[in-house]
Amino acid sequence: MHGLGELESAVMDVLWRADGPVRVRDVRQRLDVGRTLAYTTVMTVLDNLHRKGWVRRELAGKAYRYATATSREEAAARALREVIDGSGDPDAVLLHFARSVSEHESSVLRAALEERRDER
Repeated sequence: MHGLGELESAVMDVLWRADGPVRVRDVRQRLDVGRTLAYTTVMTVLDNLHRKGWVRRELAGKAYRYATATSREEAAARALREVIDGSGDPDAVLLHFARSVSEHESSVLRAALEERRDER
């Protein structure tokens, strides 16, 4: 995910696949990064993600339970927005993107734009 490191992205993937808030040890057990990570490493990554606004946490007893602050789709849209805004030529990026979409994606975009127009 744009704006996240490799380990942060792996942790977010675990959280997005979870059924609800999870503890650090649950995230650590579910991580598949090719090596075993220390509990404190995973805890630090989760704390950093919380500080950056990617996750929310709630105290359950003596430990926090973590969940995503946004859906995977919302995060992807935010990343796309950052790429477009940082491109130097947003119009050109959008035109290139529009030429690359499938028929289905094109119809989804058309419907969203029509809905947006109707809301105004």
